[in-house]
Amino acid sequence: MHEDVERCVRAVQSKDARFDGWFYTGVVTTGIYCRPSCPAVPPKPENMRFYPSAAAAQQAGFRACKRCRPDASPGSPEWNHRADVVARAMRLIAEGVVDREGVPGLAARLGYSTRQIERQLGAELGAGPLALARAQRAQTARLLIETSALPMSEVAFAAGFASIRAFNDTVREVFALTPTELRDRVAKGRPPAGSGTLSLRLPFRTPLCPDNLFGHLAATAVPGVEEWRDGAYRRTMRLPHGHAVVALRPHPDHVACALTLTDLRDLTTAISRCRRLLDLDADPAAVDDLLRADPVLAPLVDKAPGRRVPRTVDPAEFAVRAVLGQQVSTAAARTHAARLVVAHGEPVTDPGTGLAAPDHGHGGLTHLFPTAAALAETDPLTLAFPRTRRVTFAALVTALAAGEIDLGAGGDWDEARAKLAALPGIGPWTVETIAMRALGDPDAFVPTDLGIRAAAHELGLPSTPAALTRRAAAWRPWRAYAVQYLWATGDHAINRLPAA
Repeated sequence: MHEDVERCVRAVQSKDARFDGWFYTGVVTTGIYCRPSCPAVPPKPENMRFYPSAAAAQQAGFRACKRCRPDASPGSPEWNHRADVVARAMRLIAEGVVDREGVPGLAARLGYSTRQIERQLGAELGAGPLALARAQRAQTARLLIETSALPMSEVAFAAGFASIRAFNDTVREVFALTPTELRDRVAKGRPPAGSGTLSLRLPFRTPLCPDNLFGHLAATAVPGVEEWRDGAYRRTMRLPHGHAVVALRPHPDHVACALTLTDLRDLTTAISRCRRLLDLDADPAAVDDLLRADPVLAPLVDKAPGRRVPRTVDPAEFAVRAVLGQQVSTAAARTHAARLVVAHGEPVTDPGTGLAAPDHGHGGLTHLFPTAAALAETDPLTLAFPRTRRVTFAALVTALAAGEIDLGAGGDWDEARAKLAALPGIGPWTVETIAMRALGDPDAFVPTDLGIRAAAHELGLPSTPAALTRRAAAWRPWRAYAVQYLWATGDHAINRLPAA
């Protein structure tokens, strides 16, 4: 995108927010870089320079615009719909892997040498993994500076900086303000959140249709781990350094995120997983424009544009829940999952994060979802499943616990599909459901799903899986989004935003 200068200039001159996060504009006369929708008067085209990442703009000597705050743009949709090594690397960097394991750890997860990873990221993004991670640390530091009352020393180490000096230098270089000045600017408008809860705004590209997104999460919520309360979806999360409780509430121009962490070093990872859960880095204009080209889907898209694919904060958890949901109702799947949570989950205390009227003890979250390792020790005979499903469950959790299947942000989608399909009792529906929700493949498709087949029949589409798959070829690479529009034709609570 950033190499198409004419298109970038048009986007900047029209202040087109659809391109926020796709590229960044450096202005040579001011030394700042902006998002395309910056409200300032657009610079002359000859003074614009375009970069594929904030890190690349920073490396070129530009500092972040104080007005449009380009580091707060939605993430590039490129990293969510691609499965190549660069996209996988970017998803892992967003998860904080470089901060925890260094570049060698990133390369090892991807199965490449450090040199290969640095070369490929540099060629496409204009910056290597260290520079990309540094830009992310600066963003995390800004969030902590502006939304908490933490001492700056704690902010520095929570954001991943190795020293106070590196923290001060980076913040000053990126934002042209000292950390104290950055906090003072925000304090004049609103006080930092207290009581250990961080209050964040998660941006997205409009439009966003919250009905199926939050409706699905609420309707399938596992008691004790998830709930819909006070107009927000709340859940517990297992993170690298501890656990968290998060509340996500939809607004017209952002998703409000109230986050309580046991270890602030997990902030970057928690934000990344929440964004992934809600598919907030999607490009709805590209998706809906393609789907509108089909006369059958066009009325569905026009009725409620901007549908997202509800995903997950824990791919292994979702894979287990997908197996529990085989050939049973949503209510039955929730019941099975809740029994596993009570028997094998780790108890936590609900701090009341995100409740409209905070009252400790009034939240309904009690556990973390059990790990694959804990479930692998379960005696299958104690599970109230049919024998064949017990075999499938045992095979899946054993493979996940042993690390034989990688469903994480940096996993290879094709390899994961093949390994899932090789397990006993896991067929195309389960594989594609996991690919859609856990792996995040935007082209995953479930033609055997009963809801999809019913919708296809009602709309006059082919209702047999093979014929529907051929018909859906025109929807690629966005078939997972087409699934959301097809599911919405059914009159189910799963398609509606719950009442506040």
